Amino acid sequence: MKKLEKIYEGKAKQLFTTEDENLLIQFFKDDATAFNAQKKAVIEGKGVLNNLISEHIMLEMAKNGIPTHFVKRLNEREQLVKKVKIIPLEVIVRNITAGSMAKRLGIEEGRELLAPVFEICFKDDALSDPLINDDHVLNVLKIVSRKQLDEIRNYALSINQILQKIFKNIGIKLVDFKIEFGFDAAQNIILADEISPDSCRLWDEKTSEKMDKDRFRRDLGGLIEAYEEVAKRLGIQIK
Repeated sequence: MKKLEKIYEGKAKQLFTTEDENLLIQFFKDDATAFNAQKKAVIEGKGVLNNLISEHIMLEMAKNGIPTHFVKRLNEREQLVKKVKIIPLEVIVRNITAGSMAKRLGIEEGRELLAPVFEICFKDDALSDPLINDDHVLNVLKIVSRKQLDEIRNYALSINQILQKIFKNIGIKLVDFKIEFGFDAAQNIILADEISPDSCRLWDEKTSEKMDKDRFRRDLGGLIEAYEEVAKRLGIQIK
C-alpha cells in the first residue's frame, strides 16, 4: 500500500492517505508528550514498541468481537487502518485510583475501585481536554446521540474486561486507560487510535512498578525498558 499525503499529525502519530480512500497509513513517532504537550521529548524506539503492542491488542479486540480500525501492520512503525471520522471524546476507564482522578478528588493512588469508572473528556487541545458528563455530550456539545453514547460506554467497559484479562495473565494490573472511537464509512462506531503503554496505566502485579508513560511524566526513567518488558510478557518478538 503506497503512502501518499500526510493529512494529520498528532502528539505521537501521523496519518497518511493511500490509493484507497477508505484506508490510511498510521505512523508511530518516537515523540513523548505529557501535560497537554507542555512536557516533550523524543525517546528513540518508543514508536516501534507502541506499534507492536497496539497491533497485538487490536487483534485481541477483534477476536473478542470489538470492531476496530486496525487492518494490518505494515512494518515496524506503520499500520494500515480504516479511515474514520474521530468522535471528539477521550474515553477513560479507571479500575484503580491514579493520576488526575486521585489529584482531582484528593485521594491516594492505588485504591481499588468498587466498579470500573467511566469518564469522558471533550477532545480539544486548546481547552486542555476538559472532563465532561453525559449532559454536556448530549445537550450542550451535541456530539453523539444517547444511543451512540451508550454504545461507546458499553464498548469501553467490554474493552476494559478484555484488557484486564490480557494483562492479569502476564502479571500486570490495568490501572486505567484512554481510548478513542470513530465512525467508519458505514457510520458504525469502531475503536480507533491505539492501545499501548502510552494510553494505559500498567503496574507490575507484585511490585506496583510503573510500566507505562508515567515513567516519562514523573521523570522515573527507563521508559523503553518498561515498554519492552510489557511487549516481552505479551509474547511479542522485538528485533
